[in-house]
Amino acid sequence: MEEERIYTIPLRKKIKTVPRWRRSEKAVKIVREFLSKHMKAEIDKVKLDPSINEKIWERGSQKPPGKIRVRAVKFDDGVVEAELVEE
Repeated sequence: MEEERIYTIPLRKKIKTVPRWRRSEKAVKIVREFLSKHMKAEIDKVKLDPSINEKIWERGSQKPPGKIRVRAVKFDDGVVEAELVEE
């Protein structure tokens, strides 16, 4: 049985504590940690779609988006796959 959820992941508060040149890098880690926590999966079993990475990095390393919407699907073997929600 798969479990599918849509999340709006807030990034702004946590990103502001990191040096500017490392913000998009940190945003990817925050997304992975958020999904690991909320979908109850191990962090190394969270797979992010390239569309999430492209959305975070589209304005460069210093200006990632303040929040991001993702669709996460958890499979029986504990693997979580996430993709960007098209709006």
